Amino acid sequence: MINNLYDIDFYAWTQQQAKLLRDRQWHELDLPNLIEEIECLGKQQRQELRNRLSILIGHLLKWEYQPQKRIRSWLSTIRVQRMDLNDILQENPSLKSYLEEALHKAYQKGIELAVGETNLPNKTFPVECTYTLEEILSDSFFPGEPYSQE
Repeated sequence: MINNLYDIDFYAWTQQQAKLLRDRQWHELDLPNLIEEIECLGKQQRQELRNRLSILIGHLLKWEYQPQKRIRSWLSTIRVQRMDLNDILQENPSLKSYLEEALHKAYQKGIELAVGETNLPNKTFPVECTYTLEEILSDSFFPGEPYSQE
C-alpha cells in the first residue's frame, strides 16, 4: 500500500511518511522512495542556485554589452537575483563549495539568455566568465559603464 500511495498520490504519501517519522514507526517507512526524495531535495537546491546564477549572469552580460538599452527592470532583476542567491547560500551554507562548478554551467546559460534577449551574436560574449564570484554576488558590482538613474 505504501509504494502504491507514492505512485497515486504523492502529497498523501509525504504526509504519511512525515507522520510515520514523527511516530517513530521506522518499520513502516517507504525507505527506497524516501531516500530518493531526500536526494532530490538536495539536487533541487543545487539547481535553484544554478538557475538564479544563470539569470543574474545573463542580466550582467546584457548590462555590460548593451549599456544604451539599460532599463530599471534589469537593475531590479540583478538585485533580486543577488538577494535570492544570498538567501539560498545562507540557508544552505554547504552549497558555497559548489559555486565554482555552478558558475561554469550558469555562465553558459547566462550567455544564452543574453543572446536571446539582446539579439547580439553569441561570439559577442567571452567564452569564459570574466566576472569573479565575488563580483557577481556583490551588490555594488555592475560591469561596464556606470548606470545613471536620471
